[in-house]
Amino acid sequence: MTREQSPQTIPEIPGPAATAAASPAGRPGRPPLTVGAEEEYLLVDPVTRELRPEAPKVVAEAAVELGDRVTTEITGYQVEVRTDPHSALGRFAEQVRSMRAAVVRAAARHGLGVISSGTPVLPQPLPPPLTEGARYARSAAEFGALDDEQSICACHLHIGIPDLETALQVSNHLRHRLPALIALAANSPFWQGRDTGYTSWRTLAWARWPAAGPPPYLTSRTHFEDLVSGLAATGGIMDRGGLYWDIRPSHHAPTVEIRVADAMATAQDTVLLAAVVRALVDTALTDIEAGRPAFRPDPEMLRAACWRAARDGLSGQAVDLRGHRLVPATTLVEELLADLRPALRRHGDLETAGAGWSVLRTAGGGADRQRAAHRDRGGPSGVVDYLMHAMTAPDGGS
Repeated sequence: MTREQSPQTIPEIPGPAATAAASPAGRPGRPPLTVGAEEEYLLVDPVTRELRPEAPKVVAEAAVELGDRVTTEITGYQVEVRTDPHSALGRFAEQVRSMRAAVVRAAARHGLGVISSGTPVLPQPLPPPLTEGARYARSAAEFGALDDEQSICACHLHIGIPDLETALQVSNHLRHRLPALIALAANSPFWQGRDTGYTSWRTLAWARWPAAGPPPYLTSRTHFEDLVSGLAATGGIMDRGGLYWDIRPSHHAPTVEIRVADAMATAQDTVLLAAVVRALVDTALTDIEAGRPAFRPDPEMLRAACWRAARDGLSGQAVDLRGHRLVPATTLVEELLADLRPALRRHGDLETAGAGWSVLRTAGGGADRQRAAHRDRGGPSGVVDYLMHAMTAPDGGS
């Protein structure tokens, strides 16, 4: 893969000149937005490359360094880490890299490898081994075979928003951007050892749940609370934590949570995504303050656009929701980055986002790189080898 270019050679994100520069701390009159992440990883045998259900051992080992910022997930194959909230993207990037390295070291002490991919690469026994606990047992009892595909991994971004009403308005303003984020973050082309024909199979797996995919347009806090209560009363969700929309107010932190992304192959990919998501929320807040209404695409078109983004990723076509037409996916992302340029500049993230996007334009998105490894490294085992290297590669994984 292409090594990250030096700051002197990074091409600028396309778009008009930014508005009058503000402090990197954020928009004047508004404190800087914090960003945090939850990343989920998979444990593999470095020889057979198959999944290994050793998460409790690895989590206990990693907790010596990471404390309660590392935990188990629904299956025994998965490890989850949680960063602190950060105002400075550089500090966020440092913590993402250090946490990945800590998990890799902990796994190595048990003879295991670690990968960050939206789905496993090699075939796995179904159903997967679920982590012990009342919640997971209840989920299996109530949702049955839906839990068979839960050895899938995501990257959830949390942006600090102190009140529910604002978080709901931000969600309304971000809904039409979900296809661009899916394309940008697609990193799950394989399932059960075969190429699915999609760049984000995880997106399709999640779409089967009763309360998943793009969130509805929410008219008020009362609308939101009534909808959540109705979903719980009818068994669509077990509780607020089972609200699996791609954007939601977090049920455990004062944040808006963007859940649409696959687990990212590299730390550099995660940092780019964090810069973009924070800029999206900042731009939404600016529009809300100015009284600009959220764009409301037809729900059917939004669903179709998300499906297309999950199929094609960055390498194919994407849906222009305003024009109801297909455009190159890279065009859709570059238009997004152009719109976000003032917000990226306000937070001091413009150069980082430009560098990350330059790498993706050259090396391809996560799914493209997985497929290249499949082609060039001898099939599925080569994909796992690439992903193990990419976990901590300083240049984004080569």
